[in-house]
Amino acid sequence: MPELKPSSSQAQADPQAQRLDVIIVGGGFGGMYAVHKFNKLGLKLQAFESGGDVGGVWYWNRYPGARVDLPSIDYSYSFSSEIEQEWTWSEQFAAQPELLRYIDFVATRLDLRRHFQFNTRVESAVWDEERQLWTVKTNRGATFEAPCCIMATGPLSVPKKPEFEGLDRFKGRLLHAARWPHEPVDFAGKRVGVIGTGSTGIQIVQEVGRQAGELFVFQRTPSFTMPMRNVPIEAEYMAEIRRHYAGIREVARNTHIGGVRPTSTRAFYTLAPAQRAALLEDSWKQGGLAMLGTFGDLMINAEANEHVAEFVRGKIGEVVQNPLTAEQLKPRGYPIFARRPCLDTGYYETYNLPNVHLKDCIADPIVEVTETGVRTQAGVTELDILILATGYDGLTGALMAFDVVGRDGRTVQQKWKDGARSHLGIMLEGFPNLFMTTGPNGPAALANIIRMSEHDVDWIADAITHLRKNGLGSIEPTRKSEDDWMEVVRTLAQHSLINKAKTWWTGSNVQGKPQGLTQFIGGFTKYREHCAAAAANGYQHYTLEPVRQAVAA
Repeated sequence: MPELKPSSSQAQADPQAQRLDVIIVGGGFGGMYAVHKFNKLGLKLQAFESGGDVGGVWYWNRYPGARVDLPSIDYSYSFSSEIEQEWTWSEQFAAQPELLRYIDFVATRLDLRRHFQFNTRVESAVWDEERQLWTVKTNRGATFEAPCCIMATGPLSVPKKPEFEGLDRFKGRLLHAARWPHEPVDFAGKRVGVIGTGSTGIQIVQEVGRQAGELFVFQRTPSFTMPMRNVPIEAEYMAEIRRHYAGIREVARNTHIGGVRPTSTRAFYTLAPAQRAALLEDSWKQGGLAMLGTFGDLMINAEANEHVAEFVRGKIGEVVQNPLTAEQLKPRGYPIFARRPCLDTGYYETYNLPNVHLKDCIADPIVEVTETGVRTQAGVTELDILILATGYDGLTGALMAFDVVGRDGRTVQQKWKDGARSHLGIMLEGFPNLFMTTGPNGPAALANIIRMSEHDVDWIADAITHLRKNGLGSIEPTRKSEDDWMEVVRTLAQHSLINKAKTWWTGSNVQGKPQGLTQFIGGFTKYREHCAAAAANGYQHYTLEPVRQAVAA
């Protein structure tokens, strides 16, 4: 990365720059809602999206089996009753094509696309202290200026760079799940390899296993996955949902997770063993993430957690016919739900197919990718197609993928060199008027991302409105308020079993990345309370500066 010059009063204005009120980066759920919100406020805005259309991760994630793992009625906007009443969901857990149709419906209904530049990457965002402006440059050579910049880049938008030697040598077809081609891929009669068995890999395996000539699954870390039990949403039920949307949304906003899946305050050991076993059996039959909500202490009580983990391991053994394969699929060495919970439709059953082969990379690690396939210590598995389901540089990757330069020339990369830190996951000390949605120090991946996005955009809109109404040029958290928030995050995190797993939640999936649980695990309701308190009394824990004369002129 080239050396960055400090942003200061010495910065020279670009006479060709387009002047705006707000710049928005990202075209997923958060970016779309931000565009709608600030357009309704009458602000002049421009949004940028690197993909060819709105949709965020769902624009890119077109791999076989891609599907949301939250109920569709949860994974949808709540800000517009008209959209709620006009849209019809077909399944309890929507597949990627239906999600894209919903996103297209919202974007068209609200005329959002006219505010976006697609296929456009922001290459730098630099704070001009003297003029109290963010200067944003794109890969198209254009420059834009605005007092406020909103990073709606999401927690999962930058694919993790695969670490395997020899990928460029592979002469077959190489596919990355996070950048899947738009045209169908034919697996019939092909020898296909999949590296990665997280949520994405699981969805791919259960689909491609039924299509490929042979499928080889290179498993490095087994994942706990539970049956999704997806069902159609019949017309009568959809009518009920529409009648009760307001109540459903209110319940969701006031839950720990910001959604409607079951939760419980019941501690595991308050019930007798037979009662616990009956509840676990019932949650398995219900499907979805019912099991995660059966007991309230699974992420702080290691012994209770292991009981639930062993229950799921037993289910794997019941389904998978080959005892060795079943044992290799059973996750060990980390707590259940300490990595992202996965849902499936016949994943474990897929390993009973004669054309599907599990490659245990704990016992037989991957050495390299060759011209013809994947070499493990035991030898080469020849492949026609290799699929990388290796995940993302989560939470911080998007904001560190380009140059974001704050006061005194300090970059986000420098600020986060020892790990992400911010105030509420929304603002950063040293970066005035820079806002994030679903940032790394909020609930982020641990709560309903749609409710999170709406909440964060509304909070940001209130802050910007406060600036404009009171003749203020900038807002920025103080170092103390940021330190205090990070202490809250740290104190809560130290009690969580999430720390016991290697996961993108803690940054351990990316080599050299600072590790640690930096998300707020206190729940969505408590998070909303913290955010409301921060805005109370005129943002007293922030540094507020008046509009400078040069700017006002």
